[in-house]
Amino acid sequence: MKTTPQLKRRAAEVLQRLRREYPDAGCELDHSNPLELVMAAILSAQCTDKRVNLVTPALFKKYRTAADWARTPQAVLEKEIRSTGFYHNKARNMRALAAVLARKYGGRLPEDLDTLITLPGIGRKTANLLLVSAFGKPGIIVDTHFKRLSSRLGFTDQGDPDKIEFDLKAIVPEKDWGAWSHAMVFHGRRCCFARKPECPRCPVRDLCPAAGKE
Repeated sequence: MKTTPQLKRRAAEVLQRLRREYPDAGCELDHSNPLELVMAAILSAQCTDKRVNLVTPALFKKYRTAADWARTPQAVLEKEIRSTGFYHNKARNMRALAAVLARKYGGRLPEDLDTLITLPGIGRKTANLLLVSAFGKPGIIVDTHFKRLSSRLGFTDQGDPDKIEFDLKAIVPEKDWGAWSHAMVFHGRRCCFARKPECPRCPVRDLCPAAGKE
């Protein structure tokens, strides 16, 4: 999608208003360190953050290190995370990731995107989430809400998450990537719903080409 000065100005105004609307916008997965965040992120696939946050306190109390996660039997972990759905694949990815971290990285997560996306269970979305919320680095987190809002606001005409990420990186200043990501997700969860978005109360409705059309 062609980037124009007008597009950048509109994006800046959208961010300013959403920041005002959601001053507490941030990661809603409970965690206290990068390892906890990546495990919660894996659990959040096809599951709500609220549900994940009900499951993780017991897990984080039991599994303190990557080696702890790697040692737990598949069947045991599956039972513990069953309520988050897709528990076979999630448990397998969590254990495989933990084993790699324990073996190659001293139990710690790498802090660069290119390395993170080579690890089991970590795609670009999770890698960018870690950059932003665990390491305080720039990143664009393209989840289902981000994808929907970016399209409605006219900031991308792409459907592929990777292409959406690069479109938005061309429009939003690097220093704002994390704030933009969290603000978009908050707005998607609280106002700009997939079905019946609440356009009349939307703080950016006058900046949105899709306002009132769905």
